[in-house]
Amino acid sequence: MRKIILDLAVTLDGFIEGPNGEIDWCIMDDEVGKYFETFRASIDTVLYGRTSYVEFGNHQPDANSPQDVIDFYRDINQMKKYVFSRTLGTVTDNATVIKDNVVEEVNKIKQQPGKDIWLFGGASLITTFVNHDLVDEYRLSVHPIILGGGKSLFQDIKQRVGLTFLKAVPYTSGVVTLYYQRATT
Repeated sequence: MRKIILDLAVTLDGFIEGPNGEIDWCIMDDEVGKYFETFRASIDTVLYGRTSYVEFGNHQPDANSPQDVIDFYRDINQMKKYVFSRTLGTVTDNATVIKDNVVEEVNKIKQQPGKDIWLFGGASLITTFVNHDLVDEYRLSVHPIILGGGKSLFQDIKQRVGLTFLKAVPYTSGVVTLYYQRATT
């Protein structure tokens, strides 16, 4: 069965955005770029909340962007997308809006043939997935910065979630990607 992978950048103090939504603290060097190249080859579906989809779901980088950024968005924009929203009406041809029955719909998606699935976010969608035990693997790239405020990664989690450590991969930039899977009972 396909896995749902929460893969994102987080600060040392647990924020995924700064106080004004900024993500300029994310380090994107060659090592991290190679990681994303490997990661995107392992997925073929992306899950978005409404805001994340509107902001990033069809993002087109500037022509002067680094080639790895252009390649990343080219590949991601061609993947199958599911947008979890009760209010969003219009999406691209390769996107489907899911308005309700989240657990049932996600389990249907996981049963389809294909590669793994990226839970892109945002924060409220991540909360929904964690609270419904839908995340199979957590890959958190911890960046060497303390913001002191912003949007927390985990908000309003209703119960304890046991995780099993898989590995940690350090990069020369100071970023460390931590791999965990949902603990089996």
